Amino acid sequence: MAQTFRPPPTAVARLGGVGGAPTREQVTAFVHEQLAAVDLDGRSVCVLVPDATRSCPLPLLLDAVHGALHGRATRTTVLVALGTHAPMSPEALAAHVGCSPDQLTSRPGVVVRNHEWAAPATFVSLGTISATRIEEVSGGLLHEAVDVRINRAVVEHDLTLVVGPVFPHEVVGFSGGDKYLFPGVSGQEMIDLSHWLGALITSAEIIGTRGITPVRALIDEAAALVPGDRLALCVVTRPGSGDLCAATFGEPGPAWAAAAEVSAETHVRYLDAPVARVLSLVPERYDDLWTGAKGFYKVEPVVADEGEVVLFAPHIRQVSAMHPHVSAIGYHCRDYFLAQWDRFADVPRGDLAHATHLRGAGSYDPDTGESCRVRVTLATGIPEADVRAVGLGYLDPAAVDIDAWAADPQTLVVPDAGEVLYRLRPRST
Repeated sequence: MAQTFRPPPTAVARLGGVGGAPTREQVTAFVHEQLAAVDLDGRSVCVLVPDATRSCPLPLLLDAVHGALHGRATRTTVLVALGTHAPMSPEALAAHVGCSPDQLTSRPGVVVRNHEWAAPATFVSLGTISATRIEEVSGGLLHEAVDVRINRAVVEHDLTLVVGPVFPHEVVGFSGGDKYLFPGVSGQEMIDLSHWLGALITSAEIIGTRGITPVRALIDEAAALVPGDRLALCVVTRPGSGDLCAATFGEPGPAWAAAAEVSAETHVRYLDAPVARVLSLVPERYDDLWTGAKGFYKVEPVVADEGEVVLFAPHIRQVSAMHPHVSAIGYHCRDYFLAQWDRFADVPRGDLAHATHLRGAGSYDPDTGESCRVRVTLATGIPEADVRAVGLGYLDPAAVDIDAWAADPQTLVVPDAGEVLYRLRPRST
């Protein structure tokens, strides 16, 4: 188990800010300076990092961290916080962290590996959060106890260091911080509970919400059970690139909150009026709908009633290999599932949550059926029959003329969709 040592200061160090552009040298110096002040000598460190679905200059950050830990930490494990995303191949993992495949395990004292979420031996239980406490943090939406399991690498190191970006997020409000623990390297129980809580609140309600949302409160409750010390190097990237505009360092809560404030000014775009149609150009870092659906989440708030979101992603050829239940249940609004809970009670709630998030806001009546606010259409490599079977619209990607759509005043074309949130500008009172 992890050793406990002097906790770091609660103050948050900052580099850059909204519109900032720190150099590689400044980033490296910042990381070295912050870690130099932490009591790490003779201790072990577990570094939690994102997978390739989040854009950030990870090789730069890890090089700086490695330089700051070299000769001080007894051993370092770099653990990719996959949640339940597909594991990265050795070649992809090496490119992701900026080394050759043989260096994933050959650097003295350093190991780089995926979070093996499908292997039961991966996990250790930290305890239970009671049903009463879950009811409190969820605002009364849930009443059930949860076993808090986490990758044992976290508890087998003295310090957990989160290194990763912060973006508006459909489940928690803003990603980052302790979210790399839960659900990043957690057991299925916390993944399902946190995602279902977000679905009950709805993506449109919670996405881009600053401060402690009910889902963030649940994550914080679980993180409090993690032994050892926790620090976070949170970063904010410039939209359309992996370049940094800001970095914060400190305990995960304060460091995350400081970065989220910058993200809110960097990753949110405002429109004066809703649009009838959105064409989201989904980048190849999202290789199935489980991740590619971010192209819907980030634009749903600006689509007019009865409007349409088209996800343009010819490279996506399957709904979700990691989550086969989604293909079985289809995509429906939250109320569809709640009104027929006996049919869906045994489906993993993480899968149910994704199904509601991509279908968006709507209602269900047992007599008249389901009514969703907007239409969702896939222009992907998924066969038409498979698309229609899950309740979504189909469009041949070859029929999409991006330039022509961009010329339509009622259509918003979003390049590199999935990280920038679009909202309607608040009306002045």
